[in-house]
Amino acid sequence: MTDWQGRAAPDLTAIETMAEAARLALPQAFASAAAQVVLRVEDFAPDAILAEMGIDDPFDLTGLYDGIPLTQKSVMDQQAGPDVIWLFRRPILDEWAGRGDVALDALVAHVYVHELAHHFGWSDEDIAAIDRWWE
Repeated sequence: MTDWQGRAAPDLTAIETMAEAARLALPQAFASAAAQVVLRVEDFAPDAILAEMGIDDPFDLTGLYDGIPLTQKSVMDQQAGPDVIWLFRRPILDEWAGRGDVALDALVAHVYVHELAHHFGWSDEDIAAIDRWWE
């Protein structure tokens, strides 16, 4: 049994480090495109994002891709900023604790790769057809 005395929950930096490790482990075909996407780790999604998505409970959103998928980009696009993958620490920790059957770094990697797949233009249905991780 693990001794949890004196331990704290992983902080934002620890979650970011896990996501960066997932980025470094990507196949070469995806690595350069992934390197162009900014990674942001916050405790929760900002209220404006939750409102825009119609999400009432901030624990319902573990990650988000914010940008224009590669399949839709044009040289004519005037981008307001870089593409961003957001990871939300508290919802990820909540899901991890609730599941109890997966390592935290594996869950962080899964959420990161899921959001990165949106960058490549894959729908949730496309991702689910390839990644049966949730089963």
